[in-house]
Amino acid sequence: MSTITLRPFLGPSDYQTITDLINAGFAAAEFPAVESLGETENTFAHLENCDPVRDVRIAEDDAGNPLGYARLYWIDDQEGLRRYQLTLSVGLEAERGGVTAALLEWAITHTRARMSENPTERPTVLQAWVTNEAKPAERMALLNANGFEPVRYGYFMVRDLNEPIEIPDLPAGLYVRPVTPEDDRPIFDALHEAFRDHWGYAPPPDFDSDFDEWRSWPLRNADLYQVAFARNGDGQEQVAGMVLNFIAEEDNRVFGLNRGWADPICVRRPWRKQGVARGLIMRSLRLLADRGLTEAALGVDTQNPNGALQLYESCGFRANMRSVTMRKTM
Repeated sequence: MSTITLRPFLGPSDYQTITDLINAGFAAAEFPAVESLGETENTFAHLENCDPVRDVRIAEDDAGNPLGYARLYWIDDQEGLRRYQLTLSVGLEAERGGVTAALLEWAITHTRARMSENPTERPTVLQAWVTNEAKPAERMALLNANGFEPVRYGYFMVRDLNEPIEIPDLPAGLYVRPVTPEDDRPIFDALHEAFRDHWGYAPPPDFDSDFDEWRSWPLRNADLYQVAFARNGDGQEQVAGMVLNFIAEEDNRVFGLNRGWADPICVRRPWRKQGVARGLIMRSLRLLADRGLTEAALGVDTQNPNGALQLYESCGFRANMRSVTMRKTM
């Protein structure tokens, strides 16, 4: 491979390049997903604690062909850490040609510079998420060689919708109804409230911006949502739990899949351990099957303290790929 050059972000003209590199990274990981230009645009429209001119690098060869993409931003999480999050997308040939190593070296150096400019008393780590622990093998070896260690594992899980789908009753007082635009903010707020109990949660610096990004996500389809509502003592409606289903049509087209996603899933504290999640999951599977889909997918933290992995397995999901979160103490 020719000389690798890292250049800064040039503005919206780079969105398609970044989208293509994200998809090259998915292909290297053998993960059947397609990022759309609209998703990239939505992400960059809502960046927080990230200056794209300073915190994004695109690797190119001598001819100016794009080879890889890295983006860095920071968050203060509820573990008491300051986490510099690294997004890294490189195609397989470029991975083996040293592009990932060049971008990782930049990320480590840039994190140290950002730490000097933006000091904190919190312990600081550089964190990267590896979509597929097994592919490409070079990625894990490179991270390990640079002082990263695994701190958390996740599964991508798939469920055959041709298998029986038995729908249990929801607990007394809970009901599911069609979601309206007026429900968007209560659902979003309930989602964040529930995920505060999950490992790695960090409140967004700007909830309104985060809400706008969530609501503007191109794959969002509220018609597919399964949300359980309840009424409090004053008769006011509130969200108890949810499965925010979606269908990635382009993934299905490109990879010959017929898949829907039952993800994310959460239940607020007062309604946990009562069968709410199971009831909503099984309703979601029936909804997706009735749409003509043949399988459902989701992601799960394998160490979720509320037994999410065991629940999903009992609903018929089976793991087909393991992801890993890697951290380097800075």
